[in-house]
Amino acid sequence: MTRCFSFVAAQDSYYRYCFKRAGLKSSTTNLGDGTIMHCWIPKMHNPSTIPTLLLLIHGFGANAMWQFHGLIPHFMSTFNVYVPDLLFFGESYTTRAERSESFQAQCVMRLMEAQNVAKMDVFGLSYGGFVAYSMAAQFKERVGRVALGCAGVCFEEKDEGSIKVFKVTTAEEAVSILLPQTPEKAREMVRLSFYKPPPSMPSCFLWDFIEVMCTEFRQEKEELIQALHKDRKMSDLPKITQPTLIIWGEHDQVFPLELAHRLERHIRDNAELVIIKNVGHALNAERPKELYKHLKSFFIGSHPLSKQASHGNASYFEEFALQKLEKFFCDCCIPFVADRVLDAPLYLCMDVELTVLCSTSNQSLLEVV
Repeated sequence: MTRCFSFVAAQDSYYRYCFKRAGLKSSTTNLGDGTIMHCWIPKMHNPSTIPTLLLLIHGFGANAMWQFHGLIPHFMSTFNVYVPDLLFFGESYTTRAERSESFQAQCVMRLMEAQNVAKMDVFGLSYGGFVAYSMAAQFKERVGRVALGCAGVCFEEKDEGSIKVFKVTTAEEAVSILLPQTPEKAREMVRLSFYKPPPSMPSCFLWDFIEVMCTEFRQEKEELIQALHKDRKMSDLPKITQPTLIIWGEHDQVFPLELAHRLERHIRDNAELVIIKNVGHALNAERPKELYKHLKSFFIGSHPLSKQASHGNASYFEEFALQKLEKFFCDCCIPFVADRVLDAPLYLCMDVELTVLCSTSNQSLLEVV
């Protein structure tokens, strides 16, 4: 039966509006070899007033808008932001057979060349971190600072059989969860991704998400996952030389914290690890403000980040005052803001992104239509 209304399609349109309102515009580039790349780019590039150019690379799941919509308003005042859709996400695709993160990295770099971007800082989230790491390794002179959010680039194929390291133990199981075809598989991904998963996820809205977001390019996305796992060994992973921030959720069940420490040891002197307490894999969904604070400090701040995210750069008394202030805003303002910005109490996390599926109130959506 044909659906007369899709909450997911409506939410996608709302995120598109939010990106445009923030100062970005949609751009599609033909790379000339059967590859089409879509990217959100600044309406006005301001290198003189905002010198830092930041590339945001999304993880698995829906398109880039769904994963970065909560961060874009903060980033736009500080960076010239570029947000591509990786191949087989959003409006990006290729007729070529390559499925590696190395090929994804090359396509993103060719896209940036087409946008006349010579050098950039990069933040990659989960699967996007694999692509960001590959960009840093392949294009050392063009990639400056690198931030990796819950990106398990140091995992090995042999880790898959280890329950201690992974809750998801095979590539086939990862496919069934990252590309869910039933509401229960979608709920399983939420439980793995969130430290505090939402209490209610009605099947009708999960079916809507699956129909809109998990059917197109399903075979190609499955091949991306298979390529990520196949014959993966630490000995094949290059050491990047750029200053690197590794930022991780304390209770990540998708890529456990051990992989963060493994990556820090691999990069050594150029790496800094920040662990955010009481959060899982979905950093951008559960702690967007704290994630932005650390990214801003790393990319443009003059002070090094602390090894323990719960204290940051503040003294004990500064942190205590900050917590009191945040509690005040939470008690007085945040419910109203959350209703206007997030639009809904129901979240679906596909890998790392926050996906809003339904709303208890149409007020915020109506305000922007």
